[in-house]
Amino acid sequence: MEVFLAQPRGFCAGVVRAIEIVERALQKYGPPVYVRHEIVHNKYVVESLKKKGAIFVEDLSEVPAKAVTVFSAHGVARSVEQEAAERDLPVLNATCPLVTKVHNQGKRYIAKGRALILIGHAGHPEVEGTMGQVPGPVLLVQSVQDVAELRLPTDAPVAYITQTTLSVDDTRDIIAALQAKFTDIQGPDIRDICYATQNRQSAVRDLSKLVDVILVVGAAIGSNSNRLREIGTEVGVASYLIADGSELNPDWLKDAKAVGITAGASAPEVLVDDVIEALRRIGPVSVSVVPGREENIEFRLPAELTAG
Repeated sequence: MEVFLAQPRGFCAGVVRAIEIVERALQKYGPPVYVRHEIVHNKYVVESLKKKGAIFVEDLSEVPAKAVTVFSAHGVARSVEQEAAERDLPVLNATCPLVTKVHNQGKRYIAKGRALILIGHAGHPEVEGTMGQVPGPVLLVQSVQDVAELRLPTDAPVAYITQTTLSVDDTRDIIAALQAKFTDIQGPDIRDICYATQNRQSAVRDLSKLVDVILVVGAAIGSNSNRLREIGTEVGVASYLIADGSELNPDWLKDAKAVGITAGASAPEVLVDDVIEALRRIGPVSVSVVPGREENIEFRLPAELTAG
């Protein structure tokens, strides 16, 4: 069986930074370090950090006084930042810089007096953080249908921002619907959606031309992993989302001569290796990497962790 690996796949710069913030905090301050929400959506990563002394909480009320606290890569609302400040918690902010960029775009549009529309998934921590960062009302739309139901005058000054991990194609359709509905609308270029999301989606499209089955390594709750599986399915290739090799179902591969593997932005390469090993237990495989975009972006760590 031929196995093709998508390029790029797995960790993005924002995830690498977030994990490194927790690991460096543990080294510098010693355990425990408290992390609000899962640092990234991957059980393997979270469990690995727990073993090193990280404690994950959903609410700051669970963090003891003076304990070092990390905000997850998804970002948090201003109310969470204020609560941490009122309690004098030493905070390390692991919010992905590309998520922070969306927050800042939203603030600028609100400051210009525009009604703000956020394209995203209700309940996703990034969406909750973004809505809580913008000093004004935010209208959430998840579909073209939601755009049709917006109760704003067609000539109202509006602006839109997007969740970083959405499918570029889904977002394109919603943006087109917004532009058709409103005569005075502003928003970032579609290329401003997270580079890693776009690159991984493009890589899955390339992969789909070569294989009979696509395996996406990632968490069931991971937005970008789910989008990768959906894209594979949309282009007509049987696609499955699995956490690791233990979830591989041999029945999926019955008539497959070539299998493609990619990984969501929160999935470490060790889990891709685990899936390849699971394939080897079924039969001999040859592994090759599909040529794709090289990523060499790095995000700066907080100054507290890099100073002498």
